[in-house]
Formats: sequence, C-alpha cells, structure tokens
Amino acid sequence: MITTIARIIRVSLKPGFRKSRTASLKDLAAIRKDLLLAFEDCTSLPAQRLRLKIENAKTPRELWMLRNDIYLLISQRHDQGIAAERINGLVKVFEGWLDPKQITYIK
Repeated sequence: MITTIARIIRVSLKPGFRKSRTASLKDLAAIRKDLLLAFEDCTSLPAQRLRLKIENAKTPRELWMLRNDIYLLISQRHDQGIAAERINGLVKVFEGWLDPKQITYIK
C-alpha cells in the first residue's frame, strides 16, 4: 500500500506531469464549432461524414485527430496552402486541452 502511494506521488511530481482536464459539453461545443467553420464551404459526401464524426467525438483529443481529414477536404476543394492556413488557425482552439508536444503546425 505504501509503495503504491509513493509511486503515485513520484509520478505526479515528475516535471511535465499534469492532470488532464475534462472538457465540458460547452467546451466541446466550442471546439466543434471552430472545426466545422474551417470546412463549412465543403459540401461533398465525405464532408457530411466528417461532420457526423465531429458531432460524435467525445474528447478534445478525438477532435484533434480529425484535423487531418479536415485538411484533406479543404485541400481537395481549394489547395494545400488554404488548407494549411485553416488548420493552423485551429491550433489555438486546442491549447490547454492537449499536451503541448502534440500540438503542431502544418508547414
């Protein structure tokens, strides 16, 4: 029992350790809104499927993982430059919800 408690304390005191926040429904709705706005001009069947995936995502991490799909849709509709610009604009929405090491910009 004592060794378990000691291990928990050691892990929680490690640099870089932080408790993950739980997103409220309001937080998820705000993130979803920004994601949907990024590709609102895409009306294809894959875009409709992606909208459904976004609505069904339960965590900011799940929403972050959908950004590649968003990038592909935008680049097919416009070009890669516009897609990168829109995806990079979403990074600020995820700050504080993901580990900063996971947040990357598209070059």
